[in-house]
Amino acid sequence: MKNSIVIFLLLFGGIATAQDTPVFEQATTAYNEAAYEKAIDLYTSILEDGQHSAALYYNLGNSYYKLNDIPNSIYFYEKALLLAPNDAEIKNNLGYAQQMTLDAIDTLPETGLARFYKKITNALSFDQWAYTAVAFMFLFVLLYILFYYFRYSSRKRWAFIGSLVCLFTSLVTLAFAYIAYEDFNADRPAIIFADEIEIQAEPNAASDAVFVLHAGTKVNIVEELNDWKKIMLTDGKTGWVSAEHLKILKDF
Repeated sequence: MKNSIVIFLLLFGGIATAQDTPVFEQATTAYNEAAYEKAIDLYTSILEDGQHSAALYYNLGNSYYKLNDIPNSIYFYEKALLLAPNDAEIKNNLGYAQQMTLDAIDTLPETGLARFYKKITNALSFDQWAYTAVAFMFLFVLLYILFYYFRYSSRKRWAFIGSLVCLFTSLVTLAFAYIAYEDFNADRPAIIFADEIEIQAEPNAASDAVFVLHAGTKVNIVEELNDWKKIMLTDGKTGWVSAEHLKILKDF
């Protein structure tokens, strides 16, 4: 499976444009020359300078995948997906990496209404929904101004109707932006980095183990206590794990 992964290093319509810097180009050259550790060092130096993008995280994921470091490859693919949630190439390579993890976790079934709701709100990120709302508000103002300047009643009517449609669309997309923002904040994903770790029933090492997880598994943090995180899996199971054994995805 590893040999069949599709790598696109000269990025690529779907992923957000990467930093156009000499360092990024040097890192890409190193990757193409199979100097994956050097590529990682160069890509990481860009992150340390405070710059990031879906393309940068995607390339880091590719580099770690080539080194067979599956937890880090999943971690960076997931971070890229947070910035470009609809990009097919990120999803494709993430899927290859996830097939190499040990944990197979089911997903709780959702109602048709819940799936429809998520499909709509997840179609764009919350900032994209907000930009869309601003664009339609601008069109509303423009059409409303034209309504006063048009001389013919037919044009005035269409300008008025168009302005109302734009106003309604702006309010709806603004609501979607708020919902997507709340969902984004409520979701606190992380990746397990311990080769094998027992998940405890309580936030201490002396409590009973409720299940075992392995490196590369994605979890969601639902609670914190000192250096312990309460996590939830997609099948609804919960437990506590020491913070040192996972890395949070939204630490941009």
